[in-house]
Order: sequence, then C-alpha cells, then structure tokens
Amino acid sequence: MPLTLEPNFAEPGRHYFRDFSPGDDFYQLLIDAHRDLTDEQSALLNAKLVLLLANHVGDLGVIGEALQRAREDVAGT
Repeated sequence: MPLTLEPNFAEPGRHYFRDFSPGDDFYQLLIDAHRDLTDEQSALLNAKLVLLLANHVGDLGVIGEALQRAREDVAGT
C-alpha cells in the first residue's frame, strides 16, 4: 500500500457540499481534542494519536515513509 498524499478525509455515508469540507471537519476534531490541554498534555495526545493511527495503518513501509516525509521540513533533511 503506497502512502496516500492526496486529501483523503471522509465520513462514510456523508455527502459534502465542498471538496475541502472533510479536511475542515478533521481540523475541527483535532482542535477540539487539544482544547483546554496544557502543552505537555497536548504533546502526549499527539504521541498517543500517532501510535494509534500507526497501529491502524499497520504497514511499516507506509509508516516509515510517512515519518520520513514528516521529518523533512522539521529537521531540514
């Protein structure tokens, strides 16, 4: 399974009026999850979310590519 780089957010059975709406819904869910958390709690939530989603994906090749791509702009590599 290759890493999906195109927007791929959706809610099964829901029809969206605009193409970007599912991405907006994801962003709102993410912001709501972080609301009222300390910086430390927010970092812990992010770490747990990464592990949960990595487990869901399951393909170490895809996970490795995602980690590499995510690090590129952060570490300048």
